[in-house]
Amino acid sequence: MGKHIEILRKEISKYLNNDNIYFHYKGRVSLYAILKAMGVGSGDEVIIPAYTCVVVPNPIIYLGARPVYVEISEKTLTMDIEQLEKKISSKTKVIICQNTYGLSGNIEEIISLAKKYNLFTIEDCTHGFGGLYKGRPNGSYCDAAFYSMQWNKPFSSGVGGFMTVKNESLNEKISELEKEKTEPGFMTKLNLRLLFFTKRYLLNNTTYWIMVKTYRWLSKNNLVTGSSSGGEISDAIMPEGFFMNYSEVQAKEGCRNIKKLPELLRLRKSNALKYTEFLKNHNKRFVAEDLFENHSFLKYPLFVKDRELFFEHGRKHKIELGDWFNSPIHPVQDEFEKWFMIPEDFPVANEASKHVVNIPTDIKNAEKLLSFIEKYIDEII
Repeated sequence: MGKHIEILRKEISKYLNNDNIYFHYKGRVSLYAILKAMGVGSGDEVIIPAYTCVVVPNPIIYLGARPVYVEISEKTLTMDIEQLEKKISSKTKVIICQNTYGLSGNIEEIISLAKKYNLFTIEDCTHGFGGLYKGRPNGSYCDAAFYSMQWNKPFSSGVGGFMTVKNESLNEKISELEKEKTEPGFMTKLNLRLLFFTKRYLLNNTTYWIMVKTYRWLSKNNLVTGSSSGGEISDAIMPEGFFMNYSEVQAKEGCRNIKKLPELLRLRKSNALKYTEFLKNHNKRFVAEDLFENHSFLKYPLFVKDRELFFEHGRKHKIELGDWFNSPIHPVQDEFEKWFMIPEDFPVANEASKHVVNIPTDIKNAEKLLSFIEKYIDEII
């Protein structure tokens, strides 16, 4: 194991109080490994929220199983616990509990249902590393958890993911799977270094929108390492070389960025409080204060009437805005049946995917953003 990977493992362990950490090239690869270790295969069903990223149902389908979606709560944007039990069948094997924008929800109730039906549970902590749920680290409740270190996650190594294991019965199988990982090649590592350079020295308020557009086009066409490659969005077929290992190149970047996490967590929470107070004072939709204890606010969801128009305002004023999740299985926009999804069956998730804009919480000048929002306050829901 490389020097920086071992250093990063120790840093991550401090947050999670768990030494059973396994690294992968991306978080979705970690999910795949967990599902495979749990024996998920043909004929099985895995329950997930109907407001997620396509890279969550993909590994389920890669293994021959079927994702089963559950409506989300309008208040929390996490899985609606009252709808969950209705989706459990004799084929159900796993429930995935998603941390959305940094908020975990109903973990104890989900685990209780899983025990009732003898099911595995997985925490999707791709948005939640460093946050707490009722005083315990996100990812410490279920049989296993997976995390992301993509560009916009709690801390970044460019791309990258890891998993933690609580259920000791899974460790032997996961250790065996470790031997099957392929290694990132020279061009992959070079690609990553170029992206690190670009993000560090070329990305700013002026270049943000053109860089995001360019990056997404390049990643969609598999010309750079992106959050989602073209194949992952166009079809649910496992890409060649998918089960890939983590590299020292990524770990070195991760070590640099995880040092900033405590400050970022404080800043995110502070800005979220400012956003909530502002929206409340303007009689707009806001994240309820009773959720704050369990919310690390990777992003803050802002509901707008016309998202594309609001993005145009953002581009004009050089304001960074995000579009998680622009569909119930972001960023897929059509042929949902390939992922066993019917958006109209999930009105809350479908409506959120049409109206949510993510506003950044890791900025030091929240007042500038609030001035921008106030300028277009009539377009906020």
